[in-house]
Amino acid sequence: MTPVEPVRLLKIVPTLLCGGTENQFMTLGTSLNSRHFQVELACLRRLGPFIAEATRRSMPLHEYPIDSFHSVRTIAQQMRFASSIVRRRIEIVHAYNFYGNVFAIPPARLAAAPVVIASIRDRGPYLSPMQARVQRQICRVATRVLVNATSVKDWLLEQGYNPARIVVIPNGVDLSRFEGPFDRNAIRKEFGLEPGVPLVTVVSRLNYLKGLEHFLEAAALLVPRFPQVRFLIVGEAKLGDLHYLSVLTSLANRLGIGDKVIFTGLRADVPALLASSTISVMPSLNEALSNVLLESMAAGAPTVATRVGGTPEAMVDQVNGLLVPPADPPAMAAAIARLLSEPGFAAALGRAAHRVVEDKFSVGRMVEATEQLYMNLLAEKGARRVAPWPVTHSSRPLR
Repeated sequence: MTPVEPVRLLKIVPTLLCGGTENQFMTLGTSLNSRHFQVELACLRRLGPFIAEATRRSMPLHEYPIDSFHSVRTIAQQMRFASSIVRRRIEIVHAYNFYGNVFAIPPARLAAAPVVIASIRDRGPYLSPMQARVQRQICRVATRVLVNATSVKDWLLEQGYNPARIVVIPNGVDLSRFEGPFDRNAIRKEFGLEPGVPLVTVVSRLNYLKGLEHFLEAAALLVPRFPQVRFLIVGEAKLGDLHYLSVLTSLANRLGIGDKVIFTGLRADVPALLASSTISVMPSLNEALSNVLLESMAAGAPTVATRVGGTPEAMVDQVNGLLVPPADPPAMAAAIARLLSEPGFAAALGRAAHRVVEDKFSVGRMVEATEQLYMNLLAEKGARRVAPWPVTHSSRPLR
C-alpha cells in the first residue's frame, strides 16, 4: 500500500555550494519518486551553483539567513522555520551537516514534525570540542542520525551516540553520467597537451584537509622518472580557503614542477575528465565516503587513495585500487609509479572498481534505501498507515 498523497519532505543544507554533501543533497532530492514524495529545499545562505539546478527543476527553495548561532536573529529564523513546517504540514525534516542539524532540528521538534533526521557525513575534523558536544546533544532529539559510512558511525559511537538511532546509507553515484563515449584526448587538447600524454588527476575542493600538498610532493618525486606526465588539480576553494590556490601554486613552483601541474578550477565535465585520466588520486587526510572516490571508480579510472575514513569500505587494496597511508608522499608516488608502469594491472583495477560501484554504490540503491527509511519512520511514528513498502524506484538523477 502506497501513500494516497505524496509525503511532504523538507531537506535543509547550509549552502548549495559545490561539494560532496551538496551534491548528494541534490542528487537525492531530485531522484526521489515524485509520486511518493513532495520535496522542498531550504538553506541558510543562498549560495552556490545548485541554486540554478533547483530553479530549473522548479523545486521550492527557502532561505533562513543567519550570521551566528549566538544572535537573536538566529532564534527568529528558527521560529520562522518552525512556523513554516506547521503551515506547510511538513512530515519529514532532513537536515545536513553541523550547521543544518543545529539550526533545523530544535525548531522541527518544536513544530512537531513527525520525523526529523540529522545527517552527519564526515568525522568532524573541523568541529571544535564544543561544537561536537552541541551536535551530539541536538542529535539526541532527532528520530535518526543518517551517516554515509560505517567509519562515521564508529566515530559517533565513540562520542556516545545511541547506536540504535544511527543508520548507514552509503553515497550513490549516477552511473549514467559515466557511460560516455568520451573523447579521451579532448581534455589534453584543451590544455595544449599531445594525445596520449599521461594525466594524473585529483578532483577535490581546495582545502588543507584534502592532502594536496602531499600530492604535489609525490608529483615532484615522479617527474624525474616520468617527465612526460602532467598533474591536474580540479576544483576550487570555498569561502575561508580562497588563498589556498596561491599556497599550492607557490609550492609547485618551489618543488620545480610548476610547468607540470595544471590547476583547472571548477569543471562541469568531471565524468569525462576522470574517464580521460590515466590515474585518479585521492590524497585526503580525512574522509567519510568520498564522492570523488566513487566517481573515479565509476569512471573506471585506476585509483590511488589514502587509507582514511570510509575509503576501505569501497576500495580494497590491489583488488580495485591502491591504498596508501595519508600524508606519505613517497608511498603515494610509488603507487602512482606502479600504475604508470603496469598499464594492464591499472586497467584491471579500473574495471573492478566500476563493478563495485555498480553493485554497491549506485544512485538507485541509495535512493531506494532512503525512501524505505523515510516510510518506515513515518509508519513507526504512526504518521502514515504504511509498513515497509515496495519501492517502485523512478529516479530523475542529477546531471
